[in-house]
Amino acid sequence: MDEMKDLRWRQRFENFEKSYLLLDKYSHKEINNELKRGGVIQFYVRTIELAWKVLKDYLEAQGYIVKTPRETIKQAFQIEIINDGHIWLDALAKRNITTNTYDDALAKKLLEDITDLYLPELTNLYEKLLKE
Repeated sequence: MDEMKDLRWRQRFENFEKSYLLLDKYSHKEINNELKRGGVIQFYVRTIELAWKVLKDYLEAQGYIVKTPRETIKQAFQIEIINDGHIWLDALAKRNITTNTYDDALAKKLLEDITDLYLPELTNLYEKLLKE
């Protein structure tokens, strides 16, 4: 493993970890207004962005060549770093929607998806990479 690539993914992991821990902390609290909802969604957007980037850096350190978020997710699924590639691809798509529009009904649905679907996948990734 290339030392620089190994160092890069570990540094990226530190940023991912900070963001993931905030998302995990606040997504389990009562979210009863737009400000809290918007805050958790922003933690999610930042965390999912850092998640695919740390995956990319980790894969590259392992010798894989990936260029896009989609390629990264597919490769990570193939070598079993992540459990459900479909959920990850959906999470990336939702990240794109939230950065370009705001709709209250969409925000409420996204919060459900974050806690029920995406956070468990992010937790699995966090725990796997933490062991590395």
